[in-house]
Amino acid sequence: MAGERIPELKFLRSGKVRDLYEVDDNHLLLVASDRISAFDCVMPNTIPNKGQVLTQLSQFWFSKFAELVPNHLRATKLDEFPANLSARLSASSRAYLHGRAMYVVKGEVVPFECVARGYLAGSGWKEYQQTGAICGHPLPAGLVESSQLPEAIFTPATKAETGHDINVSPAVMANAIGAELTARLEELTLRLYREAAAYAASRGIIICDTKFEFALRDGELMLVDEVLTPDSSRFWPAALYEPGHPQPSFDKQYLRDYLETLDWDKQPPAPILPEEVVANTSAKYLEAFRLLTGRELTEVLR
Repeated sequence: MAGERIPELKFLRSGKVRDLYEVDDNHLLLVASDRISAFDCVMPNTIPNKGQVLTQLSQFWFSKFAELVPNHLRATKLDEFPANLSARLSASSRAYLHGRAMYVVKGEVVPFECVARGYLAGSGWKEYQQTGAICGHPLPAGLVESSQLPEAIFTPATKAETGHDINVSPAVMANAIGAELTARLEELTLRLYREAAAYAASRGIIICDTKFEFALRDGELMLVDEVLTPDSSRFWPAALYEPGHPQPSFDKQYLRDYLETLDWDKQPPAPILPEEVVANTSAKYLEAFRLLTGRELTEVLR
């Protein structure tokens, strides 16, 4: 629901998908809308259930990784919100927030996306074609689009509120935030990716790549924002995997492919999406959730 606001809380800012509110000095409310963007443009249509999929899938992974790394999540269910927050919310706000809001603790966000790549796709494929490397990681010659890499690599990127994130080498990241912190983030990012990829493979999904965000709180790293969702990852159906070309996916690629068929210059305003494209995009998000968690979204939201 684009343009939705929670009037009872202090609004801080909006991203392409998420809206951020301040609850108190130590806590925030992170709300995943049903907005969807492609080619850096937010579409005029919303995608039913998308925000709830992002929130509930993130919660799934936060729980799965809880012993590996602390995270900022404190609650997603309205009846688990603290009294000082629940008491402020109107019935309409509670209805909108159902399943799509995360009550989180504040931290100092690391100003880099921590990207792990296990396969050659997207900007990584483009860079490899030009240089034979990705973000300073030399790769074997002769790889094709969607090839599995010999091992997962860490390819950080600068964070951008608008426009594309910019891939950088770990050395650039280390120069900005320090070698020790960069090394910790690289090790943690790759470990999370490897564990997630192994689990997803058992569910019939290849995780091509994904990006994590981290923050520091009292000197301790914690995992924040969304985790291993169709917005932050490329999910491929393992049964259809065939290197040498782009793969079918559970992420926004379906929408991008549709937009590529239009006479649109990829500048705002974005075109209105047909109902079929909206419905199919929603179905892909829901299918990713079901395959990864083993549950239907409707079950989780009861």
